[in-house]
Amino acid sequence: MLVKSRPPISAALLAMPRRSVDNFRDTLRIAKKRFVARPATYPHIKWPVWLLVWVLLTAAAFVRLDLPAGMLRDQWSPGFVRLADFLTQFALGGWYLIPAALLLVVANLADWRSLSRRALMLAYNWTSLAFLVLCSVGLSGLAVNVLKYAIGRARPSHFQEFGVLSLHPFAMDASFAGFPSGHATTMGAVFGVALLLFPKRWYIALAVTACITSTRVFVGAHYPSDTVAGFGLGFAFAVASALVFARLGFIFRQMRSGLPVRKKTFRLAWFDEAKRNR
Repeated sequence: MLVKSRPPISAALLAMPRRSVDNFRDTLRIAKKRFVARPATYPHIKWPVWLLVWVLLTAAAFVRLDLPAGMLRDQWSPGFVRLADFLTQFALGGWYLIPAALLLVVANLADWRSLSRRALMLAYNWTSLAFLVLCSVGLSGLAVNVLKYAIGRARPSHFQEFGVLSLHPFAMDASFAGFPSGHATTMGAVFGVALLLFPKRWYIALAVTACITSTRVFVGAHYPSDTVAGFGLGFAFAVASALVFARLGFIFRQMRSGLPVRKKTFRLAWFDEAKRNR
């Protein structure tokens, strides 16, 4: 009986660049086809209302909390500051961007045609999630970095010199790049993704991301208004990304009104299917 031998490792490695290009082209072709087939009928979300709420919350934080936060800087207990410093690390964009980027690289090099239908669906869902995270966190991160240096608000480290409001546009100095907070923007984007994927657990996601966001104040890196503004900015980017994904049919369903809804076919583990069939 003849046994089919597997191709040598060298041949498999040589095939990767071609497969990577083919996978990338296939993805672009699918996205282009769906954009053409599905008109840009996005939900009637009341963006002006959301914008007004965001501005009012930021203004309230500025009026009521920024001055006390500036006065209390360096007066928190050392143990509390160490805890805040530990938690604040989870607001770094790298925690979310690097795994998402690596997953997309693996997906781009994978031989999708050799996967079973079940494995293909699972790989497709994970790839879509990685792309959503990359868009939400990555794009909001780019936007906030442009904004914070363009606005040039002095951080709390300059509180004694300038007070709570001192603007130095395009100073290109990290100590004058406080508004909005980049870490808070990342947490806002993470909350937005979690809210859309797991709407029934929104309060858990909000509690965790808000807690991590608040650490930026306790470590003396930002004023409260910086974090509120950043959180809202990240959340808006997550929602906007989800709306585009819904139009493409990735992860979400298009809705005529309200936020996009997660598709029933979207699951990230084998046991999800068994759980749904109970």
